[in-house]
Amino acid sequence: MNKWLYENRQVIARSLGSLLAIILLIVLLKEENGQEIISALKRVSILYFLIAILAMLISRLFVISRWHVLLRSAGVDISFWHTAMLTFTGLFSSNFLPTTIGGDVVRLAGAMQLGYDRAICLASMVADRLIGMAGMLVTLPFGLLPVLSSGKAGLQAIFLGALFQKGLDFIKRTLATFVIWLKKPFALVASLVSTFGNMAFIFLAIFLLVTGMGRYVSYWLIAGLWSLTYFVTLIPISINGYGVQELSLTFLLSKFGGLSQSESLAIAVLIRILFIITSLPGAFFLPSVLATMNNKQVASND
Repeated sequence: MNKWLYENRQVIARSLGSLLAIILLIVLLKEENGQEIISALKRVSILYFLIAILAMLISRLFVISRWHVLLRSAGVDISFWHTAMLTFTGLFSSNFLPTTIGGDVVRLAGAMQLGYDRAICLASMVADRLIGMAGMLVTLPFGLLPVLSSGKAGLQAIFLGALFQKGLDFIKRTLATFVIWLKKPFALVASLVSTFGNMAFIFLAIFLLVTGMGRYVSYWLIAGLWSLTYFVTLIPISINGYGVQELSLTFLLSKFGGLSQSESLAIAVLIRILFIITSLPGAFFLPSVLATMNNKQVASND
């Protein structure tokens, strides 16, 4: 029993973190008037919601493009279709199988199933995440400035502490990961452009939801607040940011975006729904990848 607890300590800790965050969300829901939250959700125009889904789907295409550029530039002869298949499978796994299988694990298993080099694929996935983080750093000041100027020392300590730790991790991992791509500046620039495309359409999706609710928050403030939310959810205290993402975005939109708590919570829930909807294409590819992973595990046990 002790051995099992030790081997699964990270999963247990993140599960407890997600559970705590969800409990806090439930408490927040009870404190708020349920009718106000439902009313806020109903105020989002169907047309705006559908356009937001389209914007989020386009952002997923940029995510695929970013990883595809990194793989191809590292010598992996992979088609865009296969990159899309693996990316959507990973996104779907992150949303629906968070407690047992991470999206990156599924992506890597799928790449190996297709016969691609494990070491290069793994390095490209790390680089993919770091470039995504680098992109978010660009828009971070738009959200960090309102927090720092709020005069609330507690908030400043929370966000600056999280960002400082992530900054150190970012530097260490960047130096260790980008050996393959340092001599390929075009690939790095192209992948960073894809990151900005992904970010632009995520921000647009949130902007559309807020606008569809009949409220206004500037596009750049949304960009900054989402970047802050992104870095908070990178702290390994929950599974896939469940609960933590919703709490963080609700807090930031209500404190700095001018929305009510009910409206902010409604937007946070809708964003999670958008991510889930746009990961659904991965459901088509997941069974074959999981079967391969299971066969490899059986073979290793034999």
